[in-house]
Amino acid sequence: MLTVRNLHAAINGKEILRGINLDVKPGEVHAIMGPNGSGKSTLSMVLAGNPAYEVTEGTATFRGKNLLDMAPEVRSHEGIFLGFQYPVEIPGVSMVNFMRAAVNAKREFLHLPPMSATEFLKLMREKRAVVELDNKLASRSVNEGFSGGEKKRNEIFQMAMLEPKLAILDETDSGLDVDALRIVADGVNKLKSAENSTIVITHYQRLLDYLQPEFIHVLYKGRIVKSGGPDLAREIEKRGFDWIKEEVDNKED
Repeated sequence: MLTVRNLHAAINGKEILRGINLDVKPGEVHAIMGPNGSGKSTLSMVLAGNPAYEVTEGTATFRGKNLLDMAPEVRSHEGIFLGFQYPVEIPGVSMVNFMRAAVNAKREFLHLPPMSATEFLKLMREKRAVVELDNKLASRSVNEGFSGGEKKRNEIFQMAMLEPKLAILDETDSGLDVDALRIVADGVNKLKSAENSTIVITHYQRLLDYLQPEFIHVLYKGRIVKSGGPDLAREIEKRGFDWIKEEVDNKED
């Protein structure tokens, strides 16, 4: 699905990623954890194609294609979805029109005919139910006046509509109360299959309790410095990141 080798990236001339290596196979859920400033959000932005970030070295292959050569919209059409830590509001653009344009743009890329209004509204009803998104919210402008939890729920609704092959969720649990966290996590779980994969970026064990990723990676100083299974996340919950930082820093001295 995704193969990343020795990926380096910078923003405004400052190097953030310093050699990322990562393999994600179909059906897998990977969690990326790490202290603030370690490069977690930068990795998500680079994979999604944010032009503010410059890749200075390394490779990234997605489903056998050179990911780094693709424009952001092509990456989306090819099957990459990024759930933002801070979803933006788009006043004046209704969710219905926004999603219909996105879905039909992807269908055009895949040489499929556009969805009729009837087909699209039926699909919206089905996918709204996945994340318990109220019809009134779906009829409003994109994220305008939404609470933090509603914005995150809306992100997963968009993910459900676009059916990506690889979903990258950047701190989707940030700012969520217990009920919103459960609904969002349940939505992600309902969308899991043997054909798609998820990378979830988080600070906290609580989201991982719901998603149960098979692989945990710790990012520090722009590199993945430790990988393991669910036990690693539980150890981080108990001990924090300082012990990992000390291990890495001692090796570098």
